[in-house]
Amino acid sequence: MTLRIGLAGTGRRAVEFHAPALAASPDAEFAAVWSRSTESAKALAQEYDVEAARTFGELLDKCDAVAFALPPAVQPDFASIAAKRHKPMLLERPIAGDLAGAEELARAVERAGVVSQVALMWRYSETVRLFLEQQVPGIHPAGGAGRVVSGSLAKPGVPPWRVRRGLLMDHGVDLVDLLDAALGPVVGIHARGELEGWVGLQMDHQVGKYSEGTLYATGQEGVHRADVEVFGSGGAAEVDCSEVVDADAFATLYREFAEAVQKGVSPDLDAARGLHLQHVIEAAETQVLAGD
Repeated sequence: MTLRIGLAGTGRRAVEFHAPALAASPDAEFAAVWSRSTESAKALAQEYDVEAARTFGELLDKCDAVAFALPPAVQPDFASIAAKRHKPMLLERPIAGDLAGAEELARAVERAGVVSQVALMWRYSETVRLFLEQQVPGIHPAGGAGRVVSGSLAKPGVPPWRVRRGLLMDHGVDLVDLLDAALGPVVGIHARGELEGWVGLQMDHQVGKYSEGTLYATGQEGVHRADVEVFGSGGAAEVDCSEVVDADAFATLYREFAEAVQKGVSPDLDAARGLHLQHVIEAAETQVLAGD
């Protein structure tokens, strides 16, 4: 049977990526859309000829699984409701606005035993997968570095939470996740800088590996660079992540989500992974705010 997926949210990420990917997916049916803005939900639903649910509960009635495109501060509340209804869920990153919310969400998923998957979009790119699976092992990395330089926070209509916290809570999640995947779990972090400007990260990875991360919000729309490099006894390997979040990556995301739901088994990039990343990012944000 085709998996019926409901979309919760009508923001930029929903409109530009989730909705078109869901509508084009051969592995799923775009069942309905819901938003706290009724007019936005109706407009997006009309564009894709699907139903606009009047309430979140009605959305759950119309679907087998839920794709979330909500602000992180509210995602745990609605995801917990979906978990109680035993609905598999595709979650946005970060999975919550704070660590308490991430822990609440992860517990709800674990208690319900539902499939969860996090939209860590760099990891659904073929380019990034080749880097992790074919290049990194031959390097035998001892450390690495990564950077994100972005003007995305300067775009008109960017939600207030992204302007205030997006450098770390948005771009930082992807950067930490990829360095963590390449070098091993992050077990310690030191951060400095400003949340709306430049942030530097120094990370300790399990079993004696180290990395550095640089995040910079330029304030100039249209500027974007993102890359990660690892170094070791086998040399060096680098991946350019500046263009990897595209339609192909979202197609892979939805295909693998449908497969996970069919098998009834969450992938590695699940709510527990989201919770781990939330621990790291929140520790970094706390240090930046404290000026450590």
